[in-house]
Amino acid sequence: MSDAVDRGITVTEIAAMDQSIDVSPETTAAFVGRALRGPLNTPVLVKNYGEFRRRFGDVWSRSSLGPAVRQFFEHGGMQLYVVRVANNARGSMICLPASGSALVLRAVEPGSTEFIRAAVDYDGIEDDDTLFNLTLQRVSPGTGHVADQEMYRRLSYLEGATTFVGDALLSSDLARVEKPLPSHRPETTMGAGGRFGATYVDHAQAGTDGTELSDYDLIGSRKHRTGLFALEQAENFDILYLPPPGKGIDTGPAAILAAEQYCRERRAMLLVDPRSEWQTPEDAVRGVNDLGYASPNMLGYYPRMLTRHSDDIARPVGGAIAGLLCKQDRTYGPWHSLDQQGMGLHRHLLPAVDIDDEDARLLNRAGLNVIAKGPAGRCRVGGSVTMGRGSEVHRRFARLPVRRMCLQLISAIATAARWAVFEAGDKNLARRVRAQVLTYFYRLNDLGAFADDRFIVECDAGAGGREDSAARSVTILLVFRPADCDESISLTLHLTAAGCRVGSAAFMPSIEDCA
Repeated sequence: MSDAVDRGITVTEIAAMDQSIDVSPETTAAFVGRALRGPLNTPVLVKNYGEFRRRFGDVWSRSSLGPAVRQFFEHGGMQLYVVRVANNARGSMICLPASGSALVLRAVEPGSTEFIRAAVDYDGIEDDDTLFNLTLQRVSPGTGHVADQEMYRRLSYLEGATTFVGDALLSSDLARVEKPLPSHRPETTMGAGGRFGATYVDHAQAGTDGTELSDYDLIGSRKHRTGLFALEQAENFDILYLPPPGKGIDTGPAAILAAEQYCRERRAMLLVDPRSEWQTPEDAVRGVNDLGYASPNMLGYYPRMLTRHSDDIARPVGGAIAGLLCKQDRTYGPWHSLDQQGMGLHRHLLPAVDIDDEDARLLNRAGLNVIAKGPAGRCRVGGSVTMGRGSEVHRRFARLPVRRMCLQLISAIATAARWAVFEAGDKNLARRVRAQVLTYFYRLNDLGAFADDRFIVECDAGAGGREDSAARSVTILLVFRPADCDESISLTLHLTAAGCRVGSAAFMPSIEDCA
């Protein structure tokens, strides 16, 4: 399912009826941070580090987003949404002369490395002195090559005209018109001596990168879909990470808590870095308690890492761990722990603090996974715990594989079975949905996702009791025991046209009946 919004019209794509549910979808991560260039508050899917560099610029000393993306792909990640946010950044400005006035254009994407240029000509225009042609180009700052180009024919400088330049550029990815508007049509941009055809006008005012991000820049606005809420435009993501917003600055607790709440809504895991002041395991345990981090949708780790043969500054490696999680899901499945063969960090990364067994147990009880030296000189992430500690409600999801498996299972079923909401509810529909989900469970069981094959799938396709499609609902009851869990888990999925709501079954049927 995907929801695309265009000028007030929402288009929802629904999976085909009775289609098989994918047991091994590619895990997708999402990073929110500061970059040299690129679209603001827009999730851009990149599939390698080269794509990131071309769209958002290279590693930048004033941001940790670039290094986090590089770590992600180096450690096995394959799909990543990047959301660029900024604080008071400004796009470059182009002024095109217009007989004593000017047509002023402002680059859509702010930043000091966003180079936009424009050209005006009158080719093919002989009958109207209000019209002109406009060409916009984005030029790569590294090579000088044209990266993007847009061409507009027979535009008018007159506001209210059907081809008004201000309206035409509302769909542009490069520039917008700024006021005051010109009093005449823009003059042609000519080469030397005016004899060699049109040439391009560069910016009269360079763009700026803005200042360091605050928590509120990272959080953004749900109403305007900015910050992390820009991910409303993304169909699905499984892991969210907010790299530290600046050099020597940790991601603030306000941003972390807002991101955790959003991850609960989107059924995703939030990856949380250790803070720079946590110099010892005791500091880390105390810090987690003081900050109140206690959610099964949060994944924390300790310590930070040093780079071999480099400076002695300990840095977070959330990007690398996100990549390992994607690699793990593809190789072993999310129901396994991260401490598996081939799941180590790169050899040039060393833990900033050596953790003994007693400290490791202390950190695990606080909900923190421990990075320690492993075989062949490669560090591994041990513990496989979430931060859902100290709560009876979250006790079942204190194990990371259990929580991640449940999240994947819910998302997969909610997406693939949503078609049933728009069908007339009856016993036959319930049987079809149950068969679809049971087939999925059997395939997962073949992969070792469950401790045994004694699971329950029940479906009620008439729970809404209404003929109105907007009021119809399908309820699916699931009872199963994950491979890394000592007890059975029961979940109730309520599917409606508005989405999926998940709860625990009030009266769970005994799984022993399936023996």
